[in-house]
Amino acid sequence: MSTLIRGYEVVIGFETHVQLLTRSKIFSRASTAFGAAPNTQACAVDMALPGTLPVMNKAAVECAIQLALALDAQVAPRSIFARKNYFYPDLPKGYQISQFETPVVQGGSLAFDLGCDKKTVRLVRAHLEEDAGKSLHEDFIGQTGIDLNRAGTPLLEIVTEPDMRSSAEAVAYAKELHKIVTWIGICDGNMQEGSLRCDANVSVRRPGAVLGTRREIKNLNSFKFMQQAIDFELAWQIDELTDGRPIVQATVLFDPDTGETRAMRTKEDSADYRYFPDPDLPPLVIAPDWVEQVRSSMPELPRVMASRFVANYGLSDDDALQLTQSREIAAYFEAATQACDRPKLVANWIMGEIARRLNAAEADISACPVTATQLATLIGRIQDGSISNNAARQVMDVLWSEPHHEVDAVIAARGLRQLNDTGALDTMVDAVLAANPKNVDEYRAGNAKALNALVGQVMKASQGKANPQQVNRLLLDKLTN
Repeated sequence: MSTLIRGYEVVIGFETHVQLLTRSKIFSRASTAFGAAPNTQACAVDMALPGTLPVMNKAAVECAIQLALALDAQVAPRSIFARKNYFYPDLPKGYQISQFETPVVQGGSLAFDLGCDKKTVRLVRAHLEEDAGKSLHEDFIGQTGIDLNRAGTPLLEIVTEPDMRSSAEAVAYAKELHKIVTWIGICDGNMQEGSLRCDANVSVRRPGAVLGTRREIKNLNSFKFMQQAIDFELAWQIDELTDGRPIVQATVLFDPDTGETRAMRTKEDSADYRYFPDPDLPPLVIAPDWVEQVRSSMPELPRVMASRFVANYGLSDDDALQLTQSREIAAYFEAATQACDRPKLVANWIMGEIARRLNAAEADISACPVTATQLATLIGRIQDGSISNNAARQVMDVLWSEPHHEVDAVIAARGLRQLNDTGALDTMVDAVLAANPKNVDEYRAGNAKALNALVGQVMKASQGKANPQQVNRLLLDKLTN
């Protein structure tokens, strides 16, 4: 059931431009590397010099096939490239090569979790196209500079049905799509560099009414701004309708400084682009055996892997979902688990201590200085009683700042090894019981909390090196006999 906002139902669809991880551009051999000096990675094809012809990049097609397989979509056996005509300074040809009537990927869906709810967004299509260049305004007073390095970079534009009913659902969809395209390796997912750009088509309607007029929020490059932009746009549209003003279809931009959207231009429809088949490119034909070849090279998908983690390692659904947020996290978990055979403890340390430290540094698992083998060794030392959980965190502190150290060397150097000598512990326990008769009497009178005080005294006497479980057992034996 849809949540209403001031009596209106929210309707959101997405168009996401995914920059493909190919070494060269979609129709030329120019490099796609990010960060080069302006116009140093633009060849004659990208600049639309007379006499140049586009040639299809096979790697870009295989990225499209991978996406289709990951999202249960159909790979079109024959698709067509078209010219999408519009005139921007950073589009030298005066048109963009894209796909219109027959895209390479058709249908499909994306499932994701929103709190406790399972959601599914239907996909309309995903089509291959080239990116435009970039207009530079900041460095030129009264003028605009043109950088064509990005021109011709391969993109997959993924279009959904208008299935989302809140900004939170839209963000959850975008995050899941981001996870999928990075997981299968077709995009690096760097939103700040423009590798994944989202356009949100937002409208509102009274329940049961026809779809309202949409406004498209362009180039949302962070999940935080995405939610802010959609929420502002929804409130603005409802205010307009409440005051009796109609919504005019438009393309809008979000300003993070003001938290507001502003109209950029009236929205074009497909007729405005005057699509027609590109005469320089033949139809793209994808044989079934090519699809199967790509399928055989696909990694295990995250939801399949999460189910395997539940079945093989006894993890909860929530833990398995957390550990499959990226292939790197999943690989780290499996490597540590295989080294110590303690999957639940490994999961707890990754989602707890390691995640806390990485979040504080705003880093991901690839920046973790503690290797999976070191984590496994640390967990093994907890399990065999060599160190306590508190001591293990101290070892982690050292490894985090000085990762070249060995776990056992840190334990020895810091004197963190637990006292497991039963005779020595027995003597300490007897001394604590003799020195604390009040706590002993309270425990024997039924006050279970008095035991904690006695454990604390033994731990203090051992300078924290006694094994707490062993101390508990010894105390209970002596107090009940």
